[in-house]
This record gives sequence, structure tokens and C-alpha cells, in this order.
Amino acid sequence: MALTVEKLVVGPLESNCYLVMDNESKETLIIDPGDQDERILACVQANGLKTTAIVLTHSHGDHIGGVAAVKEATGAPILIHRQEADWITDPEKNLSAVLGMPVTSPPADRTLEEGATIPIGKASLRVLHTPGHSPGGLSLYREGMLFSGDLLFRESVGRVDLPGGDAAALIESIKSKVFSLPDETIVYPGHGESTTIGYEKQHNPFVR
Repeated sequence: MALTVEKLVVGPLESNCYLVMDNESKETLIIDPGDQDERILACVQANGLKTTAIVLTHSHGDHIGGVAAVKEATGAPILIHRQEADWITDPEKNLSAVLGMPVTSPPADRTLEEGATIPIGKASLRVLHTPGHSPGGLSLYREGMLFSGDLLFRESVGRVDLPGGDAAALIESIKSKVFSLPDETIVYPGHGESTTIGYEKQHNPFVR
């Protein structure tokens, strides 16, 4: 049940798009295809991958800009937390209109809740509802790896000054949901370099 993670840094805000691949079946989850869909799809094709789902950690425009094209090319269902399902189809709610680059995604095919599982080959990722950066923010966990969206970064955390942001909720999500995971868990954030849970417990100045 070995999984391989491929990171593509996309768009003007340098968002991280992840391809999580099951090495045996070639089934793949695409997490946050924020932009440059042609690069994402080229990676899928070059590796002979079968995209089984497009999973969105949250609805902000820099994380959903490539969703429509990836959906059209692969036919994969779009998954997002229920609290932000209607944001991806609305440039005002997903804040892309504010940046002058309005983004509209096709509607979600499935909404997610805390504890849901997303299969990938014989493995699966578990959904953690981790609000704070946005109300429907979620993280995806499997032993050894966590995709944290814009909740937790290396020595930083997601901003909370955008509509729907909540500083107290963000800190609570990190402390109760994320810092309870094993220290050796690799954190794959929505922006920037990877880190580990143990490192952030020791070095993140925003979470004490």
C-alpha cells in the first residue's frame, strides 16, 4: 500500500498541488489543482495515472483555479467539505474576484465531513475538519503523512484575516487535530516546504 507524493507548485501565489499515487494500481488523488492545469495533466499522462478524485482542502481561488480543466480531462469527482461546497462556484465567496482573476469551479460531486475516508488503491486518506483559515478547511491524513492545506505551514500558520477566518478555531484545529498525530508525520502544506509534526511542535512560533 505504498503511496508516492508528487508536488507541483502552481500559480502566481505558488500554491502546492499534490498528486498522491498508489504505486500498485496507479490510482491517484489530485489535491488542490490551483492553476496550470496543463502541467498537472501532463504529469498524470506521463506517469500513466488514473485520477480517482480531485480533493480540495478549501475553496480559495489559488487552490481551485485548475479544477475545471482537470475535471473535464479526467472525469474525476470533486470533493470538498460541505461548508464550502457552494464557495467553489462563486468567485466572490472563493475570493478570486477580489484578486481580479475570478475563478469558477464545477460544483462538488461529493461533500466531506470529519472522519470520512477517501480511498486510493488499497489505502485511504482520512478527513480531518480543521477550520480556522476558512470554515470548511480540511486536512487529509494517512499514517506518516498529512496534507494540511492552509492550516499549518513550516514555522507558520494560515492567515485568518480573510472572510470566514477564525484565529481561535485555527489554533484549536492545530492543537487538537494535528499536534495529536505522531511526531514523525510529514506535513505537506498548501504553500511552501514540507515539515513534520514534531518539528512544528518545537519551532512554530504561532502555536505554543
